[in-house]
Amino acid sequence: MPPFRWAGIWASFSLYYRVLLYLPAKSKAIILSDSMTTKPQQPELRRIRPTKLSTEVARQLLELIRSGTFPVGARLPPEKELADRMGVSRASVREALAALGAVGLVESHPGRGNFVRSLPASAGLAEPLILLESEAAIQEIIEARAALEPQAAGLAALHRNPEDLERLETVHSAMIRHAQEGHFDLYFAYDKAFHQALLQATQNRLLARVLLPLVETMDQHVYREFTSNFYLKSPQAFRRVLAIHSQILRAVEEQDAKRACRHMKTHWQRMKRVYES
Repeated sequence: MPPFRWAGIWASFSLYYRVLLYLPAKSKAIILSDSMTTKPQQPELRRIRPTKLSTEVARQLLELIRSGTFPVGARLPPEKELADRMGVSRASVREALAALGAVGLVESHPGRGNFVRSLPASAGLAEPLILLESEAAIQEIIEARAALEPQAAGLAALHRNPEDLERLETVHSAMIRHAQEGHFDLYFAYDKAFHQALLQATQNRLLARVLLPLVETMDQHVYREFTSNFYLKSPQAFRRVLAIHSQILRAVEEQDAKRACRHMKTHWQRMKRVYES
């Protein structure tokens, strides 16, 4: 190596040494550490996504139940009080309680309130939170069906054939029978079948493929718990639900598209008010 290069390297090293000599011990350790060691590879981190408000409500209630603040048999505070104290809507509280009810931790007694049914096991502590995060929100389901199903009911009235009408009448009769007998699981099954039959009656396969997954949300645990609690708490409202289905059927039978559309829209407007009230 030429002499002038050795001189440049030596000058640089001397300057570095003199600067290092007069630095505080802490700064000196940092410089030596950075220059003599390789930084470890940073762990991969996932972006945090916001959770639903109902999930946070359920998480707090779970902690209070598990800590013994609300033991088995205890009555939980009213929905309005919980909503006010947590700074959320009653709809978020209602959805959280539905998730806790779906896994058997809370049960609703019409006219009395919500009670702790059992303590969460450590292994199942996250189950209601997973339900809330993995399933579509009740509000999303209601809004989507309110936007799309009225038009489908109108098309069903226009295009239904005798086989469609027979299927709808059979399913509707079973709905009424099981509702009157208090067999809610069977009622829900036929309620779902009624809406599926309406989609089939549109004679529009593309529309049916789009909307059938939406109807399938009726089987979601949180949605099912919410609707069953609503029907048990308000028998009069349940009778109105049955009546509106009968009105939809009559409009389809008479091929009155506007009336079928209007009745279906009324049905979902009522459900939205129930959820938000």
